[in-house]
Amino acid sequence: MLTAFARAFRTPDLRKKIFFTMAIMALFRLGSLIPTPGISYPAVRTCIDQTKDNSLLGLVNMFSGGALLQLSVFALGIMPYITASIIVQLLTVVIPRFEALKKEGQQGTAKLTQYTRYLTIGLAVLQSTTLVSVARNPGTLFPGCANDLVPSDSWSTIMIMVLTMTAGTGLIMWLGELITDKGIGNGMSLLIFTQIAASFPTALWAIKAAKGWSVFFLVIAIGLVIVGAVVFVEQSQRRVPVQYAKRMIGRRQYGGTSTYIPIKVNQAGVIPVIFASSLLYLPALIAQFQHDKTSDWVVWINRYFVRGDHPLYMLVYFVLIIFFTYFYVAITFNPDEIADNMKKYGGFIPGIRAGRPTAEYLDYILSRITLPGALYLGVLSMIPLIALALVGASSNFPFGGTSILIIVGVGLETVKQIESQLQQRHYEGFLR
Repeated sequence: MLTAFARAFRTPDLRKKIFFTMAIMALFRLGSLIPTPGISYPAVRTCIDQTKDNSLLGLVNMFSGGALLQLSVFALGIMPYITASIIVQLLTVVIPRFEALKKEGQQGTAKLTQYTRYLTIGLAVLQSTTLVSVARNPGTLFPGCANDLVPSDSWSTIMIMVLTMTAGTGLIMWLGELITDKGIGNGMSLLIFTQIAASFPTALWAIKAAKGWSVFFLVIAIGLVIVGAVVFVEQSQRRVPVQYAKRMIGRRQYGGTSTYIPIKVNQAGVIPVIFASSLLYLPALIAQFQHDKTSDWVVWINRYFVRGDHPLYMLVYFVLIIFFTYFYVAITFNPDEIADNMKKYGGFIPGIRAGRPTAEYLDYILSRITLPGALYLGVLSMIPLIALALVGASSNFPFGGTSILIIVGVGLETVKQIESQLQQRHYEGFLR
């Protein structure tokens, strides 16, 4: 593997792509540390500790690499683009125009990407406005925070802050597309990888400072085991064999080949965890804005759905992840469409009739392979909550939930792309 890395850097064009990707990632991290104009940075630092037990804000802050709570130029991070991508993907099932564009191939995909960009800018304006309003009165979400995060109340200052954060989101989109076009790997995924990985050293050192070297090395060992398990599950798939019949078109013969349909165990990826976290945060958010903090329902929400270490919260979170896993897989994987395409091109599953029986067979396999995938996502997402309940280290425990899924997934995809580049030049890949 080390030899393969050396060969990758000895290849001029591949080395250029790797260095270009690393330069963009470094620029991205630099923008995450530059404060937005109009923000009182010392006052911001006093409020960062208030989010330790806030599940969704901790999740969003992780996606921004800590830039959100520091109110930097890249405070919104990649989250507006992720949200816009999910919305457009879900709308392809609801809006016939989007569904038609998806079937048009590359031209339709380019149009959907353009819609995603427009929606990303719109969400960035909305989220930056909300973030600035919270920064002007942080006590609504973070009790005990100072009220002078934005010393100036002038409209010009507020507009500059909103425009700066929105422009930062647009710049992030551009940087991600640059990596995709001229670098290695998927640009947006690598930027998310960069922001999450940037929080690992701080989190691990905080564990060492709070619990000592013994707990620090224990967490490292547990993390290695978790990473190995995640790699195993993420690479696991059910391969459904497909045979194509021979066809004569003119004087040429087509078909007669064998292939397979790969159905991953974790077909939904990290999306169910994001959906479940967002939905669970809504009651706590509504309760924070209530003036009467002593009402029964507000007290109940604050007791069970704020810290995240209560068994009821864990149970609801686990059930929601399983539900959203099935929901998202049902939307993104259409057995009827796959069966129709196979029938159109003369493909069939051995022992299964083409058409409706093929769709029912694929749905049968999908519904059963999704269950272990949903349980896997639920257990993995419980790791930070269990760490909070046992040792109070949820905010500093990096090996669990969304972060480790993205780190492993993006890492595997990037290694595969570099490996394919090496194989095109008749070199050995990373994995023998």
